[in-house]
Amino acid sequence: MHSGEKGLYDGAMRILITGGNGQLAFDLKRTLTHHEVRALSRQELDICNAVQTAEAMRSFRPDVLINTAAFHRVDDCEKQLEPAFTTNAFAVRHLAQLCEEQDTLLVHFSTDYVFGGQAKRSPLTEDDPPAPLSVYGTSKLAGEYLAQVTWRRALIVRTCGLYGAAGATGKGGNFVQTMLRLAREGAALRVVDDQECTPTATKDLAQKVAWLITQDISGIVHVTNAGSCTWYEFAKAIFAFAGIEADLSPTTSQEYVTPAVRPPYSVLAHKRLAALGQDDLRPWQAALASYLEEATR
Repeated sequence: MHSGEKGLYDGAMRILITGGNGQLAFDLKRTLTHHEVRALSRQELDICNAVQTAEAMRSFRPDVLINTAAFHRVDDCEKQLEPAFTTNAFAVRHLAQLCEEQDTLLVHFSTDYVFGGQAKRSPLTEDDPPAPLSVYGTSKLAGEYLAQVTWRRALIVRTCGLYGAAGATGKGGNFVQTMLRLAREGAALRVVDDQECTPTATKDLAQKVAWLITQDISGIVHVTNAGSCTWYEFAKAIFAFAGIEADLSPTTSQEYVTPAVRPPYSVLAHKRLAALGQDDLRPWQAALASYLEEATR
């Protein structure tokens, strides 16, 4: 399985993906065609079920476990602390324990929401101290810590604002799909213009993850498309690329109050990718245009 050079894989790997019916898993499956991939939906594998998870790991014996499962309904997390931490932290620790037992590389996805409370207003590196503002961000940060202290071969991929061809099943559609649907219904759209981040296409993210797993590295890596925008600027670009005239206007976080506080600034810098000799992903505008083009074929 390993090549002669330490830390590099060659040939096909056995890869188990949790959250197998999600938009990120969909693009991972489309990308990892060189490997033997088993993607299990939540109905097939609930990571909070310790017995079920252990059986799946021991029967398949993967070289890589990619965990895309998460409790990511951000506002619901504020009132549902127990399921949020069970899914986003404690279950992740159990996955890491199982990976340690089998010497399996664990790839776990985290979020820009581990930031937000910091004073810094320039792209945040993997070395910047986290400062979550919500239960969701705190639970995901706990998952990062538990994975890393449990198993030395834990790769934490922080990303942001995902959208992909398969949509976000747990959220009733991703942001792009939601904006297009509401615009076509003639809704008046007010989108916050004071939260800056980098929306990321799952297709681009999957391609970079496919390379990362061949390197057998651990620790935290930031992976997003290049550049940054506010959610209002993102919505504006969606309609421009789609050729839709929408009733769109900017608002503020103070005016558009949600149960969970969103990060006012959570643009992720790609310091670790650069150290690995990797270029940035393409700009978010190019990724969005490509996504919309594919969606209309």
